Amino acid sequence: MTKAYVKSSVNNQIATIEFFHPAHNSLPSNILSQLADSITEACIDDNVLVIILKSGGDRTFCAGASFKELISIEDELQGEKFFSGFANVINAMRKCPKFIIGRVQGKVVGGGVGLAAAMDYCMATKYAAIKLSELNIGIGPFVVGPAVQRKLGVSGMSQIAIDANSFYDAEWARQKGLFTKVFDSTQELDEEVAKFAENLCEYNPEAVKHMKQMFWKGTEDWDSLLIERAKISGKLVLSEFTKEKLKRFK
Repeated sequence: MTKAYVKSSVNNQIATIEFFHPAHNSLPSNILSQLADSITEACIDDNVLVIILKSGGDRTFCAGASFKELISIEDELQGEKFFSGFANVINAMRKCPKFIIGRVQGKVVGGGVGLAAAMDYCMATKYAAIKLSELNIGIGPFVVGPAVQRKLGVSGMSQIAIDANSFYDAEWARQKGLFTKVFDSTQELDEEVAKFAENLCEYNPEAVKHMKQMFWKGTEDWDSLLIERAKISGKLVLSEFTKEKLKRFK
């Protein structure tokens, strides 16, 4: 596969949303926008009871922000717009009245950790090590931070945010609450995700809706909070420190 995409399908009231990018499933603006729209569409589709969110390929789940696009940002407004893409995806997941199951087959970096944290129930393979790498390039996990902190707690989130050069293994992430189950293979993961999604379809949709509201209580300000965080990242990405760091990746 060489072309980026976001695709959705519905089968037996289960919506599967899959994103892919040839650069380790990184997330440029257009993919973030399509992802937010696909999630929103599935959330309002009366034929959908459960959503599965996954990425294509058999290696990295998500490499986070697109370095190519980060390098191309020329002003604060452009930077804010780019990072707002992550805010829009997380808020779409937060507001969804249906359970979103995460299927994480490989490494998760930066903004990808935020996506995993915003899922209602996330399962992974033992290869799904996680890293918050943002401080390493002079910015920080500001937009995804609230979602990550909500799942890992302040201690867990600060540990991986400060130690921006290290991967933490899937078992560590499971113990901290990011992953609910960790499997030895992608096949086992897929079998469990499919079975679990089918089970969730037996739940009362109204009960699920109220459970989602209960689980996400206290996040009602995220529409504005995450945009404010996007402004911070949009400003920092223009700093000389970050520009020099990004040149090394170019």
